[in-house]
Amino acid sequence: MAAPLQLGFTDYEQIYVKRGTRRQRFLDEMEITVPWEAFLALIEPVYHKPSSKGGRPPIPLEVMLIDTPCFRRFAGIETMEGRIPDETTILNFRHLLEEHRIAEQILEGVNQMLSERGVML
Repeated sequence: MAAPLQLGFTDYEQIYVKRGTRRQRFLDEMEITVPWEAFLALIEPVYHKPSSKGGRPPIPLEVMLIDTPCFRRFAGIETMEGRIPDETTILNFRHLLEEHRIAEQILEGVNQMLSERGVML
């Protein structure tokens, strides 16, 4: 098992800041509002499965959310162990969502939930 990456100054500030950044406050609200399990269930059937022929195993679906420390906390990934997606992997993931119209379904679901909460779109 790989050792966790060392936190940088920005990581430390975002983790321990009292008030939180706008991004962190937004993600905290999204965690309350959005049923992520339902959205992951939309993606999972079309997401790459490990092949019996071998090859590189797919990156866990939840890990595809990683960008910054607050996104890692949001995705429930406290430490950065193992592989993280590179630019090509993320681009392929976006194409997969577009190809199966999953991104549209997720956006419609988020808009519906926000509308139900009285948030103006």
